[in-house]
Amino acid sequence: MPGGLDIGMVGLGVMGRNLLLNIADHGFRGAGFDTDATKLAALHDEAGQRPLYGATSLAELVSWLRPPRAVVMLVPAGPPVDTVIREIMPHLEPGDIVVDGGNSYYGDTELRARALAGKGVHFLGMGVSGGEHGARRGPSLMPGGPREAYESLRPILEAIAARADGIPCVAYLGPGASGHYVKMVHNGIEYALMRLIAETYEVLKWGLELTDEELHHVYDTWNQGELSSYLLEITAQIFARVDEVTGKPLIDVILDEARQKGTGKWTVQDAMDLGVPVPTISIAVAMRDLSALKSERLMASRALSGPEHSFRGDRKQLLEQLRSALYACTIVAFAQGMAQLRAASVAHGFGLDLGEVARIWEAGCIIRADLLKQIRSAYQARPDLPNLLLDDRLGREIMARQTDLRAAVQAAAASGISTPAMMCSLGYYDAYRSAWSSANLIEAQRDYFGAHTYERIDSKGTFHTHWSED
Repeated sequence: MPGGLDIGMVGLGVMGRNLLLNIADHGFRGAGFDTDATKLAALHDEAGQRPLYGATSLAELVSWLRPPRAVVMLVPAGPPVDTVIREIMPHLEPGDIVVDGGNSYYGDTELRARALAGKGVHFLGMGVSGGEHGARRGPSLMPGGPREAYESLRPILEAIAARADGIPCVAYLGPGASGHYVKMVHNGIEYALMRLIAETYEVLKWGLELTDEELHHVYDTWNQGELSSYLLEITAQIFARVDEVTGKPLIDVILDEARQKGTGKWTVQDAMDLGVPVPTISIAVAMRDLSALKSERLMASRALSGPEHSFRGDRKQLLEQLRSALYACTIVAFAQGMAQLRAASVAHGFGLDLGEVARIWEAGCIIRADLLKQIRSAYQARPDLPNLLLDDRLGREIMARQTDLRAAVQAAAASGISTPAMMCSLGYYDAYRSAWSSANLIEAQRDYFGAHTYERIDSKGTFHTHWSED
């Protein structure tokens, strides 16, 4: 029987198996366990001569590991995580390490960490981004929890992580559930970026009536410049893929209902609890919900009217305005997500280094983009930067593109094409740069109907007015 192995993996689905293969490729010895025998067989087949082993029970898996034993879980978030913890704890000893590499809700991670700490076992919540390819070739890793547990695993994590400029895209983020919180907001930003790209697709498809081949060319071209990112790269590839069954472009036979697993919703919910506005992320979540109302949308398409989609203006100009607008909105999406991380870091005691967060997102993860280098530089120059829009360089970038963003939004609205994420991004920008807001009217309304009081600009304290003579 094998002994003295470096790491164990519970959950041998695509992500768990690929991560374990990645670990073995970097000279570490590991073992995996799964209740599904076919997944154990797949690990055996793919392992080849690598020092990887399949355990038939959690007890056997733990017995093969060198102390302090380190076990990574890559199982679905929620009850499956608690089930694994409950079943593996009798086999662990004080000082051992359990890592949750799934997309768990950060509040659950906090509770699990406290429960295991009471038994002397370290618990790391680690965000893993990059999908199955990233897991196999190099993901972005976002670990949080006890520092000593991270240091114990650091050689493995740095070896398997993606690299940007030769530096591993992993860093110790902070205590508690900081790792899963950062991954949650990462996914919220991901929702926003995907929605923004989808809105440019709607304008290009319905407004400019581009073919799928032309769409492939547009996104491929955009990806060569300042917009270069993983999401644009795969978008270009998507429009070039032909369906093997029908011979049609594959994109045209995919049902237009977008699913979600909850991380975007959690991001928005926690942002509301923190009092941090993230409207671009919020509308991206809402539009996925709206997309799922397919039967209602079909009825509405027959019952409700609007302008014709076709755009009648300068097509080349609109194409350039859309590209520029997408870049501006991308800055806004990151600004909202990073502002939330800043607030959460204080509220939850994470002590996040936002420059480091941006750095570990530069390679391996789904939201990797050239823009992240500028974001990292912004926080390196001003670690206390309250919002990316206040960075000199990024502020100039979005100011230079605001005319294009306004034109793109106007063209879409005039053509009856839905671009709510772009509209929310523009609205956020205009509201954030405004020294005065109409919130004074809202305060007056609240005081009128509910005696909620208000503050004055010329006196300290709170005030109430009897607005009605009745």
